[in-house]
Amino acid sequence: MEKRLLLAFLLMGAVLFLTPYFYQPEPPAAPPEEPVATEQAQPEQAPESVAEPAAVPEAQTATASGEESGTALEATAAETEENFTIETAVYRIVFSNRGAVVKSWVLTQYADSSGEPLELVNRDVFEQVGAPFSLAYNGTSPALDANSALFVATKTDDGLGIDFQLSNGVTSYTKSFRFQQDQYVADFVSEVSDSGQPLPHYIVWRGGFGDLSVANASTKQHSLYYDLTENSLTVNDPDEAEDGPITASGNYSFAGLEDAYFAAVAVPSNGASLSLRTFSDPIIPEGEEKAQPHVGAAIGGAGRLAFPVFVGPKDLDLLKEVDPQLQQIVDFGWFEILAKPIFLALKWVDVNWTSNYGWAIVLLTIAINTVMFPLKMTSLKSMKKMSALQPEVKKIQEKYTGLSMRDPKKQKQNEEMMALYQKHGVNPMGGCLPMVLQIPFFFAFYKVLTVAIELRGAEWLWVADLSQPETLAIRVLPVAMVVSQFAMQKLTPATSPNPAQQRVMYMMPLMMGFIFYGMSSGLVLYWLTSNVVGVGQQLIINKMGKTPEIPAVKEPETKPKRKGRRK
Repeated sequence: MEKRLLLAFLLMGAVLFLTPYFYQPEPPAAPPEEPVATEQAQPEQAPESVAEPAAVPEAQTATASGEESGTALEATAAETEENFTIETAVYRIVFSNRGAVVKSWVLTQYADSSGEPLELVNRDVFEQVGAPFSLAYNGTSPALDANSALFVATKTDDGLGIDFQLSNGVTSYTKSFRFQQDQYVADFVSEVSDSGQPLPHYIVWRGGFGDLSVANASTKQHSLYYDLTENSLTVNDPDEAEDGPITASGNYSFAGLEDAYFAAVAVPSNGASLSLRTFSDPIIPEGEEKAQPHVGAAIGGAGRLAFPVFVGPKDLDLLKEVDPQLQQIVDFGWFEILAKPIFLALKWVDVNWTSNYGWAIVLLTIAINTVMFPLKMTSLKSMKKMSALQPEVKKIQEKYTGLSMRDPKKQKQNEEMMALYQKHGVNPMGGCLPMVLQIPFFFAFYKVLTVAIELRGAEWLWVADLSQPETLAIRVLPVAMVVSQFAMQKLTPATSPNPAQQRVMYMMPLMMGFIFYGMSSGLVLYWLTSNVVGVGQQLIINKMGKTPEIPAVKEPETKPKRKGRRK
């Protein structure tokens, strides 16, 4: 039993800590060939202003498209590169008229690991993969490269919108953004026509997305879409596109990019047809030497793209307001049946009682352990019986000392052990029940802490962020957890007379401390609280009843051998 328990925790630690490293692929030596995107030139800083249409030479006022469509296109372009900033209660966005792209998209209500307002754009990769909202195409690109051309930009009167226009008389481009003061949604429109015909195109965001300040940021980034026809969410890792972009098309309720806590997705009305291309861009993160695959996405596929764009936190209430289907972005995983109720309960306790998620974790953990107390009591009573049976178990073991596991007599030993347990109504696995009951809640809390935006940056006493490990030189919570685990073992009846097995069990708290030392503070707080509550419950049980007396197993009587010969 102890070996199985030890193996379970070793596997648990391996899954939590080693899986992301084993599944990180070697980055390709160069970016994969792309049939779509054109290279974006690095824009230069310029003062913010609204550009007036430039004077266009007569040679550029041709009406090449008019021959087919009957309508002449006026050539439109700006003379100088300029930046334009739009600020709302939740955003600060910087646009450049070179390419009509986004140079910066900041969520002002959230901070990165250094305490600065959260930047969602990887600004170090513009020369390599272009800036967000650059254009890409199927096959051959138009002669006029929109990603390096200077658009004419016009802000709306309320300061919450901006329009971009560009034309050479043959190919025409239009992009427009409309924001709301306190919403994480913008209305976006993009139109491209060539020789009077709509030109299918994509809006591109590459080089990573989200909070790039966290450790191993690229491993938390994905592209995703929700297929209404299949009623399913598909999430793509960047390494899936390491051999080249992968494309999916269908009736999607949303499609775009995400990291652990934030998303940037198009939300077409009524699940309109949409295409999503996923890219893998090998980029060397700041302070590292090895390139890591960063996710990118291209959305569109039509000559005119018009849809709301959600760029913001993966908050269930906010997502529901935009589109009920968007709640699927918050993925609670296999343990959703426990994880989502735990999250909702934590949120309710925080709002109604504690106003602090740390204390909410403490109270909810106490409640969970209180509900499970009857099962724990049954289990601990079984452990007491097992402890009382140990002298008899030892006698049986001594009868079969020195036998190999393949010896047929080992089967006889197991039969005698099971007969002993059945006679006294003891379940040898009953002592594992408290630990087995804790493991699903452990994984559920782990999932909540990795996906719930409410717990990101949540403080508790000296802990600055419950979703991250402590920042102290010596982390207090894991040390306290090890101490509480030793106290729990000291009060719990021993179920094995084998000294070697007992030594292994005494090593368990140290192994648990090693596993939990790098985990999120909220998860360690949950386990520590469970241990403290368990110590109190064990003290109660120890005072409620004495260790049952188990009658000794009588040795079978043997008939005396007769001496002498038979006449």
